[in-house]
Amino acid sequence: MFGMDFSAIYHFLFETYAGIGVLIGASIVLCIIIAALLELRTRKTFVDRGPRPEDEEDEWSMFDDEDSKTNE
Repeated sequence: MFGMDFSAIYHFLFETYAGIGVLIGASIVLCIIIAALLELRTRKTFVDRGPRPEDEEDEWSMFDDEDSKTNE
């Protein structure tokens, strides 16, 4: 009825540029979905932590604006 040729699917996915693009795109989408689900589970688990204090000195930021303001 619906005869699927596995060798044709294999050839498309692993031996053509379009198939490799499909594999990469599906991997990215799958990783984003898994990351979102894990983030939601983590927020649900650690809901009692509360907001972080703003005056912690241990914190660092890649785009730290405080250093540029003190040097001017």
